Parts: sequence; structure tokens; C-alpha cells
Amino acid sequence: MFLRRLSLLLVPACAAWLGCGEAPPSEEVNPPEITMDPREGTAVISSDEFLPGCGEADGGTGPVDAGTSVLVTADTRFHSSAGVTVVPQDLSGRDVELLIPNGIDFERRTGTPVAGGLRFDDVPDGEYFLRSNRSYYLTRERHFDLGVNRIGRPDAVYVPVTESPVSAELFNLEPWQQYTSYTEPGTALEVVSADVDVYSSLGSLSEPAAGDTSFVDPEAAAYFSTAYGAPVLDASRGDRLYVNQLNSTVVGTLPSGGPLAYQSVVSSAHLPSFSFTPDGTTSLPLAATLAPVRQTPFSLEWRLSEFSRWRTDSNPTGTINLSSMSLLPAPFGYQHGWVGYQGELFNLWLPRGEDGVIASRFAYGNPYPSSWGVVGTISYSFRSATPVVVGSRTHYPSGNIFITDRMDHLIAGPIQPGISPPRELRIDGVDAYVPRVVGTNQPVISWRAPAMRAPRNYVVSVLQLISTYAATPTLRFYVPGDRTQVRLPPGLLLPGTNYYVRVTADDSPNYEPSRAPYVTAELLPAVSADTFSAVFTTP
Repeated sequence: MFLRRLSLLLVPACAAWLGCGEAPPSEEVNPPEITMDPREGTAVISSDEFLPGCGEADGGTGPVDAGTSVLVTADTRFHSSAGVTVVPQDLSGRDVELLIPNGIDFERRTGTPVAGGLRFDDVPDGEYFLRSNRSYYLTRERHFDLGVNRIGRPDAVYVPVTESPVSAELFNLEPWQQYTSYTEPGTALEVVSADVDVYSSLGSLSEPAAGDTSFVDPEAAAYFSTAYGAPVLDASRGDRLYVNQLNSTVVGTLPSGGPLAYQSVVSSAHLPSFSFTPDGTTSLPLAATLAPVRQTPFSLEWRLSEFSRWRTDSNPTGTINLSSMSLLPAPFGYQHGWVGYQGELFNLWLPRGEDGVIASRFAYGNPYPSSWGVVGTISYSFRSATPVVVGSRTHYPSGNIFITDRMDHLIAGPIQPGISPPRELRIDGVDAYVPRVVGTNQPVISWRAPAMRAPRNYVVSVLQLISTYAATPTLRFYVPGDRTQVRLPPGLLLPGTNYYVRVTADDSPNYEPSRAPYVTAELLPAVSADTFSAVFTTP
């Protein structure tokens, strides 16, 4: 369902802690069930069947009292060739709490483990933040779904290994290409599988020479990028791997005068099923003769100038950063959106600062079954003109304009933004695009709505600038599109620390962070645009 609007009766309280804009209408918006694929438009099951809503709770918990209780569940939905298998998760150790507004502060509530999830009792009617780790979701829901989608069979076993040695014997490759530049990366090898949840790139210290058609290396390496580690392959369960080769092709000239090049899958092998348990020491055996992959041509008109014109809204002093387009497989079709990451079929990377219009003919290779879909993603980014150095790390505050959709929808007409960035970002009422020391560790972040399109949701991200190359610690606040202000809860920002803020305007028609943030985030289409601040320092 769509985000419920705040009742007029709640506006005075809301204004004190969240900073509502104009008062919304008092009636709730109650749209029909989802009967279309929320990211592309094919028929799917109803939202109450696939994305749990209010009413009778799952897992034998009994009914959720709409006046006093909140039930939080987190099913994992495993997608495979056999369909979707739903596995309830135990939330007893999950870092989840409710923050109920109380003036400019919040009353914090912890839940009680019940069959199927966590139950929060005596929750008053109205809005609250549900916090899961470092993400805060503003909602009124009495049943909140933290469930996720995954690829592969539900009984697969994963081990905490991020890198594995590989004994590679790959033949009949397309002629090997050396790396030329960021926009012409040459040859890449990837390993994927939809039988288990895995994506891996292949690396080697002894790369083949230009023009070679084989890759034989007993000391290659696989780098697993999933959050779940490396899968245990089981031949008795039919676990198979794809090995794909990608090469670069030059097709013309960029508006700036450089070569217009792209990378696509050119050859592939689908290995027979075999068993393997990654342990970081035993080599993964990859022996195959690859076959050429048919190239499917397509035409593209990407109006970069329609993205670059929003630079000053993203940040008045920002510069045009790197931009890219990728085509990716959608395993098992579009009915549940773009589920799982299985590598790329096509990549187009543009140099920093590229503007104008790209109109050309390209091609991509697709080794997967015809029942799979193809999804296109567009990213056009801006960044600060001045870096900020913290310890040994250099930071550039940045923001993006994103589009993700079915490939055929994405290229049906000129590619241009679906929404523009929010504007006039402020911290405690002061221009946030100018570096400064803020006066409090509980600042109010405010902004104006985008000039183009009214968003359905905003995401306010507070990013901490750190001295190491670990993942950037980020707090995220998800609020409805009728809000233009958020006061941070107390105790979140560290004293004497550098941060910057990014506010995302999201107009994805089926994204519902107030009810099911993870599974609905994968529904198509997805469109968003960011504004980002300068660095600020807490007192």
C-alpha cells in the first residue's frame, strides 16, 4: 500500500519533532492490491499474499491489535527455478526498536520475541520510527516487514569466505584484451550461479597476453561479493556455475571527443554440477570450453545534458562526476522485480565530466535462459569540487541521479531523469552547502522539494567521514514525500566528528519503505535524485 498520510489531528505534534510541511488531507489513501509487477507491469500476486500487511499475523502469532501492538517480521524469500520459498527468520537477536515521538525526543521501545517475529505492545496510534540497525523508517504500520529476497535454494550452506584460490583452465575465449582505461577495461571474467547465491570476479597475477584465447592458471583467485559468504556447492542438488567472459568494443566518439566504448558478455560456459566446499585454501576447479554468446543489438539515446542541468540543485558548487549504464540479468523473470545480483551483461562507463547526448547502436550478450529478464540501470553523479582528507582517506561528498527499469522500457525513448534533486538543503536553518561547525549534535535537516516531480519518499542519509577504507558509517531516515524536515534523534552523532548529509528524492512508484523496505526496493521502475551537503563538524 502507499504511505499513509498524517491526519490533521497529528500535525501539531508532528511539527515539533519531524518538521512536517503543509498539512496533508485528513483522509487516508487506500490504493488497491498490487496486481502489476511493481517494477515493470506484469501480473503478480496481491500485496497481502506476497508482502504481508496488517491483519492476521503470520507464523501463528495471532491477530495484531491495530490499536496497541506492532508486529515486525523478517521472512527470507528464496527465488529459484522451483519458485519462491518463504523462510521465517528469528528476530530475537535482531537490533530492532521503536522510537515514539515525545516532543523533540523519543520514547524507545523494545519488542518481545514471538513466533514469526517481534511484537511491540502498547504502541499509541500515530507515527513512529522503526529502527533496524542504522536505518530509521517512519511508519504508522501495525505489521512491518523487514523481509528480504535472495537467489538460490533455501537449504544452501554458506561459509565466511570472501576469497578462494582457483585452478582455472578456460579455453576458446574471445581474444584477450588488456586494460586500457576506466572506459575501456578490456577483458573480465565472472562466475555466477542462480542455484546458489553467488557472484565472483576472477583475478590472476599472470594475466594472459593480448590476443590469447585461453586462461590457464592454477593460482587464480575468486572474490565473492555477496554478504553471505561463499556457497557450498552440492552436485546432488544440481548446483552449477556460469563462467562468463566480457570484452570491450569501441563504437564511436563521445561528445567530449574520446572513444565511446562498452563492455559486454562475449563468451560463456555453464559448467556441469559438482560439489565444492570453500575453505580459503582448497582451489575451486574451473575447467571449461567457452562458447560465443550471440550479441543482441539495441539503440540508445542518453541525454546527458538533461541530467547535468540539475547539477546546482544537487550541490551549487558540485562538479559532474562519473556516470554509467549497465544491463543486468533478472533471474527467473520480472514478476518480483530485480532480485539478486548476477553480474553484468553490458557496461558503459563514461569519463568524469561527460555531458551532451550519446546516441549510438550497441549490443550485449546474454547466456541465460529466455525466461530471465534484462534490467537496465543508469547512474549520473555529482561530487564536491574540493576533497576532504581524514587521516589517510580522501573523501568527496557526492550525490546521484538513478534510474532502474526493464531494459525494453528504459530504452523505449530518450533516457532522461525521472525526478530532479531536492533543493536548498539546510542544517538548523543555515545553508548546508557551506562547510561549518554545527551548534548541536541533534541538528534539524531541512530542504525544499524537487523542481521536477513530487517524490513519494525521501531518504535522509548522514555519512560519517572516517580515516580508514572501511565501509562508511551511515545513518538513514526514510520519511514520506510530504515532509521537508527531519530532526535527528539524540545520541547518534559523535562529538568532534566530520559528516555530510545526502537527501534523496525517490519517486519509485512501488517502493514502500514505510511497510516493506527491502523487498519493495527491488520492484521496478526505480527513480531517484540526490542533493548533498558540504562537510559539517559536530561540536
